[in-house]
Amino acid sequence: MSEIKVTPVNSQYELKQFIKFPWEIYKDSPNWIPPLIQERKAILNRNKNPFFLHSEMELFIAWKNEKPVGRIAAIKNDRHNKYHNENAGFLGFFESINCQETAGRLFDSAAEWLRLKGLTRILGPANPSSNNDWGLLTEGFEYPPAFMMPYNPEYYLKLFENYGFQKAKDLLGYKLSREIITKSEKIKRIVDLTKERYKIKIKQIDLKNFDEELEKVKFVYNKAWAPNWGFVPFTDEEITAVANDLKKLIDPRLVLFAEVDGEPVGFSLTMLDYNYILNKMNGKMFPFGFLKLFTERKNIQWARILTLGIIPEYRKRGVDALLYWELLNNGVGMGLQYAEASWILEDNEMMNNAVLNLGGKLYKKYRIYQIEL
Repeated sequence: MSEIKVTPVNSQYELKQFIKFPWEIYKDSPNWIPPLIQERKAILNRNKNPFFLHSEMELFIAWKNEKPVGRIAAIKNDRHNKYHNENAGFLGFFESINCQETAGRLFDSAAEWLRLKGLTRILGPANPSSNNDWGLLTEGFEYPPAFMMPYNPEYYLKLFENYGFQKAKDLLGYKLSREIITKSEKIKRIVDLTKERYKIKIKQIDLKNFDEELEKVKFVYNKAWAPNWGFVPFTDEEITAVANDLKKLIDPRLVLFAEVDGEPVGFSLTMLDYNYILNKMNGKMFPFGFLKLFTERKNIQWARILTLGIIPEYRKRGVDALLYWELLNNGVGMGLQYAEASWILEDNEMMNNAVLNLGGKLYKKYRIYQIEL
């Protein structure tokens, strides 16, 4: 029986093996969506991704018979630890064959690297942080992932839990349908009352003044999400990089501000579910990927509500329901059939209640695991 070896990624060849390995794991999966290879390279590039201005990462590959059988990243996120006053490390980009020994060797390698960095706990998966996709899918395997959400085989749960990982927090995904808009006069009355009572106006993002609009996003994002478990504020470089990546994909009808007297009090970002198109590209943007992104948009049936937040002074006033309502109305006008609201912390009662009151159905769960070093 050949020995499993785990080695750090030290060459471009090994980086290519690291990035391409998921194609082996998911070759028979009907629901996995291949990521863009170009995007994976960018997020792992220490010279280009602004995440590496404050954090470190080491990549590992597990080998058997000179072929990759697993991969993992060990991550030291200094910004997270400073913000939360803790001493945690992270693991991410985990993929493995269904073999506990292979997974264990990968976990051991990540743990040893993090231990040598002086860290005392592991959280994850994080790819590479809470500002990217994170969590392990635990319910909803029969559905493909929405845009910028992870997917994994069900056996990963046993690989983590058999090693000793325990639940830290669950993240929830809800399904909303266009019938909510067409059948709910009661919700419309509540929304109209909220608008009038608090003098709230809903405005679409102005892409012609993108830099000014981005400043409003930064203000709401860092103020609204500050108390949330796992939240780490974007640096200016990080939020600018993300915004520039998404700008060309944004539909202004799905990016909304709630304003009072011209000042932002809430913000929501919804994207068309481009996974419908990415699934046909098999990780390759060229030669025709750009054309597909724009010519096939009209066929997309789903959207994903990536983020929705209200500054503390305007919470519990129905602003969240108002933004959801406006988004769903706009989506119906665009011909969309469904939306996914994800992810929402399991104990964020305000946001969970807002989605449930609109008729949202819980249909996916993701888990952040933890283990002491």
